[in-house]
Amino acid sequence: MANTEKNSTKVRVDFATMIEALQLGDFRKNALRGRWFDQMQWMSGKARKVKKWHYLLRLTAVIGGLLVPALVNIGDMPKLVITAVSLLVAISTAVEEFFRYGEQWQHYRQNSEALRTEGWQFVQLVGNYSYEHFPTHEAAYQKFASRVEEIIQREVGVYVTEVLGKKEKEERRLEGEITATVV
Repeated sequence: MANTEKNSTKVRVDFATMIEALQLGDFRKNALRGRWFDQMQWMSGKARKVKKWHYLLRLTAVIGGLLVPALVNIGDMPKLVITAVSLLVAISTAVEEFFRYGEQWQHYRQNSEALRTEGWQFVQLVGNYSYEHFPTHEAAYQKFASRVEEIIQREVGVYVTEVLGKKEKEERRLEGEITATVV
């Protein structure tokens, strides 16, 4: 984990140095740092955070699920221990299903990488910003800023419709089950 943070800091320094070296005015450099770079870093950080939760909850459910049958077969194992492990498995599974950390992780990772790729292409004047069409960073900046905004808008739209939409459906399903159980 410390190595990941060290690599993240190195990337941060590399991009900061590259942004400073670009032949752009201060306003555009500040916009690069404040919009593209900050969004890329934020999404990358969110991806790391939800990945940790996803792995923690999934591993808890898998390992606990494997332990329960073994604990049942141990003759003098207290039922309280078996029940506690079973509840831990159920809670871990329910929390992961409710928050959808795995989907969030994929979502943030994909968008972080899309922004990173866009930035690398811009800095190197390749791909969408090929030197043949945009001989300078100043000439390519408007297209870059527009594409970054498209990625961010698409990210928000997908997050709201897919990730939050599934979460809301799950909430309604759980509420329905609780209501059906109570009635």
